[in-house]
Amino acid sequence: MSEPLLRRVEPADVPELRRMPVDPETLAEAASIIAEVREGGTGSLRACAERFGDRAKGEPLVIERDELDAARDAIDQVSLGVLERAAERIRIFATAQRESLGDCTIGIPGGEAGHWVAPVERAGCYAPGGRFPLPSSVLMTAVTARAAGVDEVIVASPRPAPVTLAAASVAGADRLLACGGAHAIAAFAYGAGNAISPMDAVVGPGNRWVTAAKQLVAGVVRIDMLAGPSELVVLADASANPATIAADLLAQAEHDIDAQAVLVSTDASLIERVESCLEEQIAKLPTAETARVALQNGFAVLVNSIEDGIAICDRLAPEHLELDVKQAAEVAPRLAHYGGLFIGDASAEVLGDYGAGPNHTLPTGGTARSNAGLSVFDFLRVRTWMRIDEPERAQGLVSDAIGLARLEGLEGHARSAERRLI
Repeated sequence: MSEPLLRRVEPADVPELRRMPVDPETLAEAASIIAEVREGGTGSLRACAERFGDRAKGEPLVIERDELDAARDAIDQVSLGVLERAAERIRIFATAQRESLGDCTIGIPGGEAGHWVAPVERAGCYAPGGRFPLPSSVLMTAVTARAAGVDEVIVASPRPAPVTLAAASVAGADRLLACGGAHAIAAFAYGAGNAISPMDAVVGPGNRWVTAAKQLVAGVVRIDMLAGPSELVVLADASANPATIAADLLAQAEHDIDAQAVLVSTDASLIERVESCLEEQIAKLPTAETARVALQNGFAVLVNSIEDGIAICDRLAPEHLELDVKQAAEVAPRLAHYGGLFIGDASAEVLGDYGAGPNHTLPTGGTARSNAGLSVFDFLRVRTWMRIDEPERAQGLVSDAIGLARLEGLEGHARSAERRLI
């Protein structure tokens, strides 16, 4: 009898997903590439692009807007319609997020304080370009940046396919940097001569070189998150459709060999039926070689109750969490940790991946305990201000500032505050 595609794990043995996003060796090599681009500018960026196969000798590093528009006009109308409809749904959701956060003003002794919300001026949006082009990542990042109000939006993607260029046009990008990996992130963070100016925010998913570079430049430029291999957890009961669950697990597993797919169920027979469906479906899957390896990273776990299943899901804090149980809408608020939640059988993760509205760039490796997915908020600054125009009413505040300064041994602070005593 062959080994199951999903190994069985006891609830007590389910680990927390607290994976390091990148290994020390990759960090060290990425640091060397970053230093090369930071010090050498456009010449070094071009050398890296040619060395890593992004660009042939003499090809332009930057593809300007008119060429992006030409790529958009050249693709077939069916594909263009898909891109435009997905972009519009992403834009509507991101705009609603932007409108949920506004300026505020409150009274303080002798005056007012508040905050103003403003976008960063420049954003670099990374879209992977490995085995397959990923126009969805172009849309998720660049459309969201535009919805936030960013003035200059540049996409970076190695070996960009025509559909990637078209997606950049649809998303409203100003230009595309045809580079990938750590050297593209370095160019975003530090600029590269006339080719590209330094960005204020760098976002988007990528491989370990991209993740390592984002970690290294995080003190120089704002980043969204350090994303690792993709994850899906399905919480299901006896009412769930095993064939649908199997399809969802395989959709996750075909990402790459490091992806992780997990089934948590209150029903032992469902786990066995999902296993049978996995065997049947993977035999006909074009990406079966990758999916079969990735499934070894996952597992199935049988729990006694929905409450126990919730506890397992919260322990994992996965990137994607599908909730395939009766009364899913009632169970959903009881879950605490996830990047994106997909409530009910019809709410497939892949629909979120491909433009239902919420962003598909989500925290991995258990970081959903503390981080959220990419949104307009990653491109916004909440800038605070205060104004005292009735100093006589602020004397209590002044006295407290003097007292706190002296508690901390900062006499210069105290004397500065004393200048405001009346």
